[in-house]
Amino acid sequence: MISIRDLRVAYGTRVVAHVPALDVGAGECVAIVGESGSGKSTTLLAALGLTEGADVSGEVTVCGVDVLRARPRALRAIRGSKAALVIQSPQAALSPTTRLGALMRRALRLHGVTGRPSRAKSPSEEPGVPGGSPRGGIDGVMAEACEAVMLDPAILRRYPHEISGGQAQRFAIALAIALGAEVILADEPTSALDVTVQAEVVGVLRRLREERGLALLIVSHDLALVSTIADHVLVMKDGEVVESGPAAQVFTRPGHPYTRELLEALP
Repeated sequence: MISIRDLRVAYGTRVVAHVPALDVGAGECVAIVGESGSGKSTTLLAALGLTEGADVSGEVTVCGVDVLRARPRALRAIRGSKAALVIQSPQAALSPTTRLGALMRRALRLHGVTGRPSRAKSPSEEPGVPGGSPRGGIDGVMAEACEAVMLDPAILRRYPHEISGGQAQRFAIALAIALGAEVILADEPTSALDVTVQAEVVGVLRRLREERGLALLIVSHDLALVSTIADHVLVMKDGEVVESGPAAQVFTRPGHPYTRELLEALP
């Protein structure tokens, strides 16, 4: 699903991220860990061709598309519909004056996910909110995506400021599911959440990976969290991968002094 070889991202003469190899298959989770400024998020953005103004070289393939050489139209075709980015603070990316249902409906139609509502709605019903039984068309897609991440579809009637940070993260994941994404790239998906909500979000990601075969590429500085979900771990420092291997090996037998420092810093 994701294949990276000798990726280099530079601004001017400074290389901010160099990843020799990274692979994520269907149903797998790979985590990139390290301190702030280590190149984690840059690597994630480069995987989708979103490092504007940077000099990027190497080989990056996502869902069969050569990201570094594909035309803009081909990249737009995979962003969202096949490979979805879940950012650190999804509420900041949502229009505060638009209900979540309308936002999701607009995104689905933009990516060609269309369908007739399961029944005609009365004037009192809010646009963009699933209704009717049995479910059908785009309304059914929206409702089922919410339920897949343990959200009540009624949340689609709310505005972004009316939901919690954890609900916002799950809504972003639900949108990726509704679009039919095969890969989710998540940048610090739980950093702004309390411990209980972190566990809920991680649990949703783990279940979706197992049940739907989603490929997950996660960026995080939280090694404790990563240890509960990742199959493979890359440790980055100053733009370079200093250690890479199966999660169990990295966490129990770290080979690099920096990895040991990260593990010793765990509470």
